[in-house]
Amino acid sequence: MIINKVNINSDELSELVVKGMQEKKALDIVVLNLKHIKNAVADYFVICSGNSDTQVDAITDSIEAEIYKLSSQDPWHKEGQENKEWILLDYVDVVAHVFKKDRRAFYALEDLWGDAQITYREQA
Repeated sequence: MIINKVNINSDELSELVVKGMQEKKALDIVVLNLKHIKNAVADYFVICSGNSDTQVDAITDSIEAEIYKLSSQDPWHKEGQENKEWILLDYVDVVAHVFKKDRRAFYALEDLWGDAQITYREQA
């Protein structure tokens, strides 16, 4: 079976990440547009929170499923699955950060990238 990989740009990819988060009722979804920041590691960071280990896992799985469904693309790098406090899915141009609710404030990614264009997204 041959799977056709559809190329999608970082704008579309970030929207798929948001959709995956919304599917599992992620909290406080924020999109940081880093395109205009010199030496940024990606075009977008998409950040959300979950209330429990189970929800954090479900959000992560949903993001991967949404992206794979359209582009047949797996994350280039994935970490944090063991601890379930902060799971990172790196799609090179877009990085998804899924935090357990109580850990997100500690890392304060939104503050670290204060020059980013920030968009707050509603739950679906």
